[in-house]
Order: sequence, then structure tokens, then C-alpha cells
Amino acid sequence: MTTVRSTLPDDARKVACEALQDTLVDLLGISLVGKQAHWNVVGPRFRSIHLQLDEVVTAARDFADTVAERSAALGVPPDGRPETIAKAFTLPAPKEGWVRDSDAVQVMVAALQDAVGRLRERIDATEKADPVTQDLLIGVTAELEKQRWMFDAENFPR
Repeated sequence: MTTVRSTLPDDARKVACEALQDTLVDLLGISLVGKQAHWNVVGPRFRSIHLQLDEVVTAARDFADTVAERSAALGVPPDGRPETIAKAFTLPAPKEGWVRDSDAVQVMVAALQDAVGRLRERIDATEKADPVTQDLLIGVTAELEKQRWMFDAENFPR
């Protein structure tokens, strides 16, 4: 078996790749949460939220690919297997069955809010270890914050 050698020292690589793996789990989970809500959303704002859910799913999947490839480039194989995501994913998700439009929005706001909080911790953790990974995480955070804002605006005023 061949291994990809990292350009980072082992301790820095460990910090960066743990942050990347945790981010990968969150992003793949968000894409699944978004699709579940997308398929089951009902209510007067069905169409706009249905389309908005696809936007967040696309963003999460695209960033998941970039995050996984960064980990591979650092010499650590990313783990996006279903059992890994199911075991490690802890962000809010919709309940089974039809999801009222306002409930879909609330669950997406909560999931994105929690993901952004975790990403900010990972940004801090990777600052010295690997500024390149930190920069990637900053970009992911900016997009998820934008998506959170767009969903949050859907339920205004409360």
C-alpha cells in the first residue's frame, strides 16, 4: 500500500486533518439533512424553500469534496462512509415524514448555526498548524453563514 506523504509536520497534520474530518462529517450530514427536508417540505412557501434547500445541499457537497481532497493532499485518507457519518453526525435534523416549511427553515438555521460554531473553533485550532486548511475552513464558514442568514430571513418576523 502506498501512502501520500504530507508537507506538514506530524503534529500540524494531525490538527489540520482532525479539523478537516470533523468538517467533512458536518458537511455530508448537512447535505443529507437538506435533502431530507427538500423531499418532504410542505406548506405555502414550499417552492422557495425547496429550491433554497437544494442550494445549501450543493454548497455542502461541493465543500465536502474540497475538504476531503485537502485531507488526502495532507496524507490522511478522508472518511465519508455512511457508517462514519451516521456515527459522528450530531447536528439538528428534521423529523421523519412531512416537514412544515417553517419547521424546515428552523432545523436548517439550527444545523447551520451549530456547524458555523464548530467551524469557528476549527479555524482557531488550525491557525498555527496549517494556515491553508484554516483558509479553506474560513471559506466554508462564510458560505454556511450566508446560507444560515438566508434561511433565518425566511421566518422573519417570528
